[in-house]
Amino acid sequence: MSKLARPFFNLCGPVIERRAWRELEFAELTRAEKVMHFCENYCHVPEGALVGQLIVLADFQEDFIYSVYDNPHGTRNAYLSMARKNAKTATIAMLLLAHLVGPERRQNSQLVSGAMSREQAALVFGLAVKMINFSEKLSQYAYPALAARRIRALNNGSEYRALAADGSRAHGLSPYLAILDEVGQIIGPSSPFVEAITSSQGAYDDPLLIAISTSAPSDTDMFSLWVDDAEQSQDPHTVCHVYKADEDCDILDKDQWKKANPALGLFRSEKDLETQLEKALRIPSQEASSRNLLLNQRISSRSVWIAPSIWKENNRPVDETLFYKNIVNIGLDLSMRNDLTAAVLSTTDDDDFVHLMPFVFIPEAGIEDKQLRDKAPYVAWVKAGLLIKVPGRTIDYEWVATYLREKTREMVIGSLCFDRWGITAFKQACSFVDFDSVGEWQPVGQGYRDISPRLKAFETALLKGKIAHGNHPLLNMSVQNAISTTDPAGNIKLDKAASSLRIDPLVATVMSAFCCLDGKTETAFSVDRLIG
Repeated sequence: MSKLARPFFNLCGPVIERRAWRELEFAELTRAEKVMHFCENYCHVPEGALVGQLIVLADFQEDFIYSVYDNPHGTRNAYLSMARKNAKTATIAMLLLAHLVGPERRQNSQLVSGAMSREQAALVFGLAVKMINFSEKLSQYAYPALAARRIRALNNGSEYRALAADGSRAHGLSPYLAILDEVGQIIGPSSPFVEAITSSQGAYDDPLLIAISTSAPSDTDMFSLWVDDAEQSQDPHTVCHVYKADEDCDILDKDQWKKANPALGLFRSEKDLETQLEKALRIPSQEASSRNLLLNQRISSRSVWIAPSIWKENNRPVDETLFYKNIVNIGLDLSMRNDLTAAVLSTTDDDDFVHLMPFVFIPEAGIEDKQLRDKAPYVAWVKAGLLIKVPGRTIDYEWVATYLREKTREMVIGSLCFDRWGITAFKQACSFVDFDSVGEWQPVGQGYRDISPRLKAFETALLKGKIAHGNHPLLNMSVQNAISTTDPAGNIKLDKAASSLRIDPLVATVMSAFCCLDGKTETAFSVDRLIG
């Protein structure tokens, strides 16, 4: 069997050529083909428009089964990632039955499926039960215990259990096969529930762990770490197939829909997908979630503040000459001394467009470690002059103050807005270099009361297309990772603790731009953009 190009991102594992296996005798079938033969001859569509009909595997399902079961090295871990509503749960149910009573059955073995909630666990179990009930043959060999969410094999002593993270039955088992459903929902790098399942497979020399899920929203989440490790390590015992749209794609590009939805036109409705994505385009706050769930992109759905498409629409060139003609405002976010410090300048043109000029500083020592931690190309940005390295292991405020004094020497500074954290030390440094008398120093709290009107004014300017950010990568990085929270009164603030990467440049931007926007943003939002 040879390797062929496939429409998925084959991050790890063999790519096996599909054969016309349906035309072959059973004895001629490979291990993977016997699994597929079982699925198509014993498993019925459990629900939907084709309910009750025998299942016909899609190409992407065949690709995955071939890679897992005909892997010449043997497969220990297998990951399949695609957008929602592409029969992930039904695929899990079929594979479980193939191991319980089909060609992959083992005497007295334990099988489990794991889901993040009781409801999701019930879906996997429910589909498996429906497949059994539709098949007279399967009903002779598999007995579901509905109350316990278990299925017993009547001819080999094996048992399948559906487990949930919010339950308490993951310990004390020794499953040969564990299939995890929607582990992309796990926030953070680990899960005690998943660890309990994977560690319990140690009784076998050849256990199999399969994870089928939509992408996790963040690089630091557990499923993302698994997928990235598979790509980087190229472990021959790991299979990883990922279907996803291109990172910066147009949300209404139908070619991109197919990349993330391999079942599109088969058992994934194109009309439903189109309806949901069009709605997401009209409501900016829903775009990030839709890109994650419907296009399988790694974009946080946790109240991401600025929709990527809205930010992209404000990518117009910055006119630097304006900063030497008009009044300039500065926003300053000092952050920690060993992290990023940002000073963002803003000014306006004759058409009330706000132009931004960021200066972002990072300590020179340890920059390589910081770029690994933050998953950002800091070294390359320094070489390109986009990120400014400060000598030493920490941010030297006097050095930064001197730098800003020289850069703004020929400018007229109106206001310098700052987060109160660390400002006393910075003001002292400014006094040493004669930079403390520029403009009006304005403290800006980061709580709901002070920052909410500034965030809302900036939102409005973005929706009107009135920001010129010049596609600066430090601003792009902070926008992509800015997560907002809302209080009962509808006020918003940025949640630094929930953001996976640095958002300091954006915080400085919002404070600075408000001085240009205040009094010009009475209309909160464009109704047409929000509700279509």
